[in-house]
Amino acid sequence: MPATDRTTDRTTEHATVVDGRLRTAVARRLREDDDLLAGGGDRSALRRAIARALAAEGVVAAPDVWARLVRDLVDELGGLGPLEALLRDPAVTDVMVNGADEVHVERDGRLTVTSVRFDDDAHLLGVLRRVLGPLGTRLDRAHPYADAVLPGGVRLHAILPPLATRPTLTLRRVPAVVPSWDQLEAVGSVPGDLRGLLLDAVASRRNLVVAGRAGVGKTTLLARLLAEVDRDRVVVIEDAPELRHPAPHTVHLQVRPATPDGVGEVDVATLLRNALRMRPDRLVVGEVRGREVADLLQAMNTGHDGSMTTVHANGADEAIVRLEGMALLAGVPIDAARAQVAAALDLVVALDRDRDGRRQVAALVEVDLQRDGAGIHVRWSR
Repeated sequence: MPATDRTTDRTTEHATVVDGRLRTAVARRLREDDDLLAGGGDRSALRRAIARALAAEGVVAAPDVWARLVRDLVDELGGLGPLEALLRDPAVTDVMVNGADEVHVERDGRLTVTSVRFDDDAHLLGVLRRVLGPLGTRLDRAHPYADAVLPGGVRLHAILPPLATRPTLTLRRVPAVVPSWDQLEAVGSVPGDLRGLLLDAVASRRNLVVAGRAGVGKTTLLARLLAEVDRDRVVVIEDAPELRHPAPHTVHLQVRPATPDGVGEVDVATLLRNALRMRPDRLVVGEVRGREVADLLQAMNTGHDGSMTTVHANGADEAIVRLEGMALLAGVPIDAARAQVAAALDLVVALDRDRDGRRQVAALVEVDLQRDGAGIHVRWSR
């Protein structure tokens, strides 16, 4: 049968959705392909095996159609299906799937709906379970949500009914290269006069927090700042490997989720306590979310100057309130929490988006210790 009869002509977003019958037939042949099993199942071996399976199915097509068909089947059977075409676009940073027939992306700071589709929710769920299986991550009715980092650094979060109305998937891609200061200035994110203040903050070992809402570029700016650290020994703690181009002398620590049986979890707080025994000059926590903030504040207050982290908040004031609240949850009394935050922090860099969706630094504020807690003074703002 010609390839055009075996595929659905939906070439939106530069992708072709492979007909389910052909996908099933090729998948059956792959399970019986000894060369694929012996080759370890990498993408190149899968591509060759799919070509053999298509030939065995009697598929005949022009070279360009054949190449596209093989690519789409590799995506379907070894990747994220139709979403792979979106991830091939370097401008796409986030992909959001709200059920099989609703897929959104973020490009250049703007959210747009795409015409990419899965066959149905069962197809979407099958893709999720296939990519999560080799990672040892469970996704089923008993455990209807999952977080994972896919090969290549794409962060995945999935949640299923009954916790969500339909299977819902969110992908976030970490930039492969940390943007330069000139690039950040060119897009309006970090103006030239602010660059000098930030470089001075790193060189003078100021403790700082990068604050902002989700998706405003907190990790990107943190990575740029970390790249400016010279010879200090830096211990980086993350729940996913996003800070991949750090200072020259860097040790990476990564959290470990619990197994499906609920054992073996290692959280940020545990890694922080280990990091303090590793003779760090600076500590960098990819994001503080809870009780680990108490350990980080103590470290900042006891000689680990130049430490950095990020926090979800709408601005500098809100960032300080959030940090104080997390310290309270860790059991620190309110007066001590306020004093520790004020004494530990030197600077808060607040990020936001402009009306066109572009990410930018909104303000740089200095923090000082006052009688009733942290006081802030604006050093730079738009």
